Amino acid sequence: MTSSSDSPPGPARRTALVWHERFAWYEAGIGAGFAPAGGLVQPYEPVDAPAAKARLRSLVDVCGLSEWLRLLTPTAAGEDALRSFHDDAYLERLRQLDAAGSGDAGEAAPVGPDAYETARLGVGACLLAVDEVVAGDVDNAYALVRPPGHHARRGEGVGSCLLANAVLAAHHARDRHGIERIAIVDWDVHHGNGAQEAFWDDPDVLTLSIHQEGYFPPGSGALDELGGPAALGANLNVPLPPGSGHAAYLQAAHRIVAPALRDHRPELILVCSGYDAAAMDPMGRMLLHSDSFRELTRVVKEVAEEQCEGRLVVIQEGGYSPAYTPFCGVAVIEELVGVRVCEDPFIDVFRGMPGQEATPEQLGQIEAAARVARLLDMHLDQLGEAMGRAGDPG
Repeated sequence: MTSSSDSPPGPARRTALVWHERFAWYEAGIGAGFAPAGGLVQPYEPVDAPAAKARLRSLVDVCGLSEWLRLLTPTAAGEDALRSFHDDAYLERLRQLDAAGSGDAGEAAPVGPDAYETARLGVGACLLAVDEVVAGDVDNAYALVRPPGHHARRGEGVGSCLLANAVLAAHHARDRHGIERIAIVDWDVHHGNGAQEAFWDDPDVLTLSIHQEGYFPPGSGALDELGGPAALGANLNVPLPPGSGHAAYLQAAHRIVAPALRDHRPELILVCSGYDAAAMDPMGRMLLHSDSFRELTRVVKEVAEEQCEGRLVVIQEGGYSPAYTPFCGVAVIEELVGVRVCEDPFIDVFRGMPGQEATPEQLGQIEAAARVARLLDMHLDQLGEAMGRAGDPG
């Protein structure tokens, strides 16, 4: 993995942006949404089309934000790094799909030409971001990658995700840098099942997901999924009802995310940052806007500065609105840098939408999740009885 040798003129750069133009070239097969083309499904384009992330990268330049960034170019991760989580048989399957030029890597995971090579490049971007942050060359970093990774399992792709970017970044931080205590925060609209699975029995890695309840993957991300016997409480889920907006997410961040991070005392924080919980996104039914993602980033950044010398890596996940995803991503990068250079032309509309205030149902779900987190400090032999009470938001 290498970084660009010549950075643009401008202010001191303590935030890295990792990007490769090949992320914009990758086309994830032929289909419509997440269904493969054929039968009654007329070919259109897959969910993970290039436009949203490519336009995000363009907006960084057009609004002048790149002048504040250390711009880095990754190389593809080696297969030894991928084997820290993924099975050899699955990696061979991805190689075969690359040779074929199309196919399916798993559930709702269509692929097009160069899928494996592009996914390896995405992992390489995440590893490079970790290297830069841990070495102290930057305070924090944003890995703007495709395809996404937070659904990928050990032996299959899921939901457009081929390789588990954040999971592999966590393993890299351990294997290369000796970092043990890590936290992975996921605010993509879909459940972060990949990290939950990878670290289910690992008490040193906190995995925390805020997501639309019961959406994807089906049956994943419930309140009572707390980690295995050796790591009870190292996994926390905050499933929110459809229609949750700015206030509900910020309540969850302040009442659950920040306290859980402080209790865990991580040496490094990774964020799986999807923007499909935005009001304009076709793949979610939430109501967030760019300032929502800015505030979520602020909460996590403040904890990182308190707990782990600011070591924070944000990894791109979902976000499928070519018009709006760029403004959400730029808001996150601005917060990492500590500047405001880009005006969101949509934000007044979304701020004024009904639903931005938290409803009693949403607050009840957040209270249930917060109560579960508090109960985890109790003796384990009291947990079963207490969990029954926590499951009732009233």
